[in-house]
Amino acid sequence: MKSVEFEVRSSKHTQMVDITEKVQRIVTESGVEDGICMVSVPHTTAAVTINENADPDVVRDIIKEMGKMVPWEDDYRHIEGNAAAHIKSSLMGYSESIIIEDGRLMLGIWQDIYLCEYDGPRRRRVKVKIIEG
Repeated sequence: MKSVEFEVRSSKHTQMVDITEKVQRIVTESGVEDGICMVSVPHTTAAVTINENADPDVVRDIIKEMGKMVPWEDDYRHIEGNAAAHIKSSLMGYSESIIIEDGRLMLGIWQDIYLCEYDGPRRRRVKVKIIEG
């Protein structure tokens, strides 16, 4: 299967957008019952992660702590002024791999897939590749 791409619009400077339903829809439409789903973002100031979906405070805590670890202002030399976004996206990573079984993403009961925006608001592309097997 070729890669499928969809757009996510962030509305805040720093935000975690739940993309699980869109990714699962792509898996379902692929017809693949068993395999691997690769989710990636072709951006240097955004990331993809998997984390808890039940308590919105978890997302708030992640955003808060990332801001403490990598503050927006910190004598960075990057001329565009968004070095913190580049660092955060590198720490979180640009992709995730999820097992597919019986046509479903094998996420834990409390897990969802998030696009992590660190330099928004923006339009972001998410690429999904399904590998059967």
